[in-house]
Amino acid sequence: MTNRNEVIDFIRGFSILSVILLHCKIHLKIDESLLSITWVKWLLSSGYYGVMSFFVVSGFLITSTCIRKWNKLQSINIGQFYLMRFSRIIPCLVALLTVLSFLHLIGIKKFIIQNTSLQQSLFSALTFQINWLEAKVGYLPANWDILWSLSVEEIFYLFFPLLCLMLRNKKHLVFAMFIFILIGPLARTKFTDNDIWGEHSYLSCMDGIAIGCLAAMFADKLRSITLSRFLFTLGCLLFGFIFFFRRQAFDIGITSLGLNVTLLEIGIAMIILATQQVNFKWFNSIRWFGRNSYEIYLTHSFVVLFVAGILYRSNQPTWLIVTEYLVVVLCSGLLGQLIASYYSEPLNRYIREKSFIPKLSYSLRSYD
Repeated sequence: MTNRNEVIDFIRGFSILSVILLHCKIHLKIDESLLSITWVKWLLSSGYYGVMSFFVVSGFLITSTCIRKWNKLQSINIGQFYLMRFSRIIPCLVALLTVLSFLHLIGIKKFIIQNTSLQQSLFSALTFQINWLEAKVGYLPANWDILWSLSVEEIFYLFFPLLCLMLRNKKHLVFAMFIFILIGPLARTKFTDNDIWGEHSYLSCMDGIAIGCLAAMFADKLRSITLSRFLFTLGCLLFGFIFFFRRQAFDIGITSLGLNVTLLEIGIAMIILATQQVNFKWFNSIRWFGRNSYEIYLTHSFVVLFVAGILYRSNQPTWLIVTEYLVVVLCSGLLGQLIASYYSEPLNRYIREKSFIPKLSYSLRSYD
């Protein structure tokens, strides 16, 4: 696969690793003495920030792909846009739901839905409202729960092309994206007392996608190498402050205002923008996870729960738990790559070709 954006692979790789490690922490409990080490705690507790980073990358790549394909957002072909989303998202989603339904029906522990029905869960997953369902009934089993972020993303993209066509003036579209950005912190902190809905509601998370969209809309305006380096530095500082100085961000009121997520998202967008002009080197091992991040995201919980059920025992020595974490990470990456190579990617290509969608730059297939 050619012409891949290294920084986007890296960010998505870093993000999916943070999600995997968070779920390892939940199901493969590690010694509290290790969690007292600040950097270990950061590493194992950053899954939410990882998902927020995904949203920014997604907004940037979907928007930039649309601009490249149709020259401007106001010329989007709605049918082609929806078919591209369908071919990328639905095959893996349907396969996942089929497996989860089977495991629920045969009564496999940790896959049984107890706080609602299988029918309601399937309906919510296929209509992208798992986040709304969980806000009402509580968290679903792990493999279902991860679909909350897909619900946010796909509802945004359901209306995105319509918004582009309705707002023929680019300034109006920019204004609409800013509305999402302004509402995000309020939705996270003021609009509800439900913790699940506060973190996982549509408006709580769509600001990240909107920030990514804005970055893509103005990417072609950034031509200065000096400005790119400045944006890269500032983006790293914003991300680093929120990620590494969480206590300080909380103490000065940034977190209570919901702005910690906003600042992290802006930092990610700045980094992506900067690397459109300046080539930075990134870690190949982390980028490898980013190449199939969607498949890894949907399936990694199977690996986590398998290791938790088969290998993990309480009071294990720390070195053994760390080894199990590494096994989960590696196997999750391999499973995602296998699914991408032999199922989702061939089916994605088949649906696009049979639907007579004009060929896209295939280097971006795992980004959209």
